[in-house]
Amino acid sequence: MTAPDLNARPTSRPHAARLDPRQDVALLTASLIDINSVSGAEGELADAVEHALRSIPQLELVRDGDSIIARSNLGRAERVILAGHLDTVPLPATEGALGTVPSYWPSGAPGEGILYGRGATDMKGGVAVQLALAAALFDGGAEPDKDVTFVFYDHEEVEAVKSGLGRLVRNHGSLLGGDFAILLEPTHGTVEGGCNGTIRFEATTVGEAAHSARAWMGSNAIHAAAPILARLAAYEPRTVSVDGLDYRESLNAVKVNGGTAGNVIPDRCVVEINYRFAPDKTPDEAEQHVRELLEGFDVIRTDSAAGARPGLNHPAAASFVAAVGAEPKPKYGWTDVARFSELGIPAVNFGPGDPLLAHKDNEHVEADAVRECLRALRSWLTT
Repeated sequence: MTAPDLNARPTSRPHAARLDPRQDVALLTASLIDINSVSGAEGELADAVEHALRSIPQLELVRDGDSIIARSNLGRAERVILAGHLDTVPLPATEGALGTVPSYWPSGAPGEGILYGRGATDMKGGVAVQLALAAALFDGGAEPDKDVTFVFYDHEEVEAVKSGLGRLVRNHGSLLGGDFAILLEPTHGTVEGGCNGTIRFEATTVGEAAHSARAWMGSNAIHAAAPILARLAAYEPRTVSVDGLDYRESLNAVKVNGGTAGNVIPDRCVVEINYRFAPDKTPDEAEQHVRELLEGFDVIRTDSAAGARPGLNHPAAASFVAAVGAEPKPKYGWTDVARFSELGIPAVNFGPGDPLLAHKDNEHVEADAVRECLRALRSWLTT
């Protein structure tokens, strides 16, 4: 059997959209939003990004499915990775919501004020900055004093097993080496170091089914889960200082499943639990902490992802923080900086937009925030 061509497009889309990475970066963000790329349907956007990057001959390209790596080879002493995901969560279900495709400028003047649209914050503003930087740095502009690897990947907003970045690590790990990585997730233009880890559990209680008219003949599994909920409700999450940044933890029941009918005493109940833990501990240590809290109950670990320490003491990270100028903050949610951390590459989050707007029906970003993000990165890379 002939080996697959990883540079080939996965499907034929002869009329794929065209992107101009040399246009104003806020307008480029709108163009990206106008290409629907819900997780699992990133192909058209990946085609457009690939086409834009191939117009910059100074970059070497590799495509794997709907993920793309573009690398410079200037022989610089340092290499920086700039990474961002192409996919978004599904479009808003609310009729008339501003997060729908196409993009929308309330001012009526494209490129001015606020830009609405799915992915405006998470994270097509960041992807636009990547593309604009690639054109600015390697297409006749001032060359950077560092080599740069641009990474665009699919399936970030879904389960980790589908991650395009994870696939790139497995298939092209040698191309992902670097001294420092920046994930252009929304951070309000402030460096956010590291990230919390996340781990999920199912705590199960078992009873005995019976007719609800004769409840004394059975044993209610939902009632038996009450102590689990009580312990979680009483739990006081910690704030843990890691390398100078304070990470807030949280431990919560996120779903309860039990019962079969309105007249049947339930014989089984499952409480789903999510623990967001500081990057000072491993997933195994986080699991031990939860098991100690829920001692006496049947607890099964269903999923986990390690966090990432800030890494702000690395020279490249320190120089970037100094260039941005704002006090760095911790990242409370999990992001793909953890994947770079596992590769031994210090990584931070830095991108345009308010992270609290991610996935909301009124998702939006200020045009000037995208421009400022581009300016900060370009200035740092060419200093």
